[in-house]
Amino acid sequence: MPPLDHTATSSNIRPLRQIRQLPGPRALPFIGNSLQVKLPRIHLDMEGWARRYGPFVRAWFGPQLMLVVSDSEAIAAILRDRPDGFRRPLSSVIVAEEMGSQPGVFLAEGAAWRNQRRMVMAGMAPGAIKAYFPSLVTVAQRLQRRWAGAAAHGQAINLDDDLKRYTVDIIAGLAFGTKVNTLEAGDDVIQRHLDAILPAVARRSLSLVPYWRYVKLPRDHRLDRDMAALKLAIADLIEQARLRMAQDPSRRERPPNLLEAMIVAADEKDSGVNDGNVAGNVLTILLAGEDTTANTISWMLYLLQRNPRALAKARAEVRSLAPDVSAFTIEQMDSLDYLGACASEAMRLKPVAPYIPLEALRDTVIADIAIPAGTMICCLMRHDTVSDTHFADAQTFKPERWLADGEQETNNKRAAMPFGSGLRTCPGRYLALLEIKIAMAMLLGSFDIAGVDTPDGGEAQELMGFVMSPIGLSMRLQKPQ
Repeated sequence: MPPLDHTATSSNIRPLRQIRQLPGPRALPFIGNSLQVKLPRIHLDMEGWARRYGPFVRAWFGPQLMLVVSDSEAIAAILRDRPDGFRRPLSSVIVAEEMGSQPGVFLAEGAAWRNQRRMVMAGMAPGAIKAYFPSLVTVAQRLQRRWAGAAAHGQAINLDDDLKRYTVDIIAGLAFGTKVNTLEAGDDVIQRHLDAILPAVARRSLSLVPYWRYVKLPRDHRLDRDMAALKLAIADLIEQARLRMAQDPSRRERPPNLLEAMIVAADEKDSGVNDGNVAGNVLTILLAGEDTTANTISWMLYLLQRNPRALAKARAEVRSLAPDVSAFTIEQMDSLDYLGACASEAMRLKPVAPYIPLEALRDTVIADIAIPAGTMICCLMRHDTVSDTHFADAQTFKPERWLADGEQETNNKRAAMPFGSGLRTCPGRYLALLEIKIAMAMLLGSFDIAGVDTPDGGEAQELMGFVMSPIGLSMRLQKPQ
């Protein structure tokens, strides 16, 4: 997007609108609209503003003026203008640093981001992940054994707990070259501390008053302990990696995992990367990879169970093309087109990142709105994806819309951006989709789903923390009939 042009005077050019002139909810002095949103449902509250006031909404969070954008074309342009035009809010970086973490690739900016992204992309490239495929299957077999035990005893499965264990085990092995087995061995120290840290990051980033800088509540002291324990666990991962590299110098020539690749890069002269960056990216990958994929699988299961036709079609595809988890191949996973379409449809309806907060780095223009440097922008990622203007029968779960030979109808697939857009598209996209396919193929090939249940028997409720998750989903399985 171009910077502001204050010299444009042609009569056929409309004057730029100012954010203050836009429609929006009535704000109170000093606190603005802060009391009109609640963190656990902030995405729903802002989506309500978009439906009422339009695609560009003015809002105040305390003294901070914010532009809320729900138009998908404008959002795509904003995301493509990173990292030069927009960045993650500075407040998020400050919160992370206060908690004792150095920014990884998720929060880094400028040259630091470019240096770190090169490392992360090398480890997350499809070729690197395909080489690790047998280990992914091993983790899926652990999950299969865990769920077979629950099915045999008629026990309900806590989806949030089990799927986070599944994703942590995969990430720890792929990225860090260490065998973490939270599914069977109960070695859940990393997961336990991650579960405490993620909500705190979201809560502090949106707090009007940074009270913890002056007085700490019991939950803040718990957070300090969780961060200290997680930093020790990460330091141990790095120490183990350095020991392996010292014992086998050839690992420096061809690092077999992301962590060792980052260490090699950090040790190079003028690399722009240090041990703190390595530790920051270890934490970033754990934080980004645990909740996002686990919650997407949970939402996918919930939606499939409520759409029996789609569930039957996905199950038939798996049992025809990839029936045995012990014999899974990457080619089989690539062939599961309908299952992939189910994942895309779940992410359209239930994106784990329903909004993305950003900060303008320079004076610019969004649509016909003047955006001064430092302006906070909130991109609502779901508004257009559940609109009939962009997707036919948008509220209905219809995986066929994502297939090349699917029904010919209005489907603006570009409106859906579950992994972002532009240079800062999520580097873990391929891994996440593969994790989803492997877990779902294992489940549909090994079990019948007896139920996916909510705590009150009603519709699944959305909870916004660091990401958006379903509240309290449980699953009941049985052996295939």
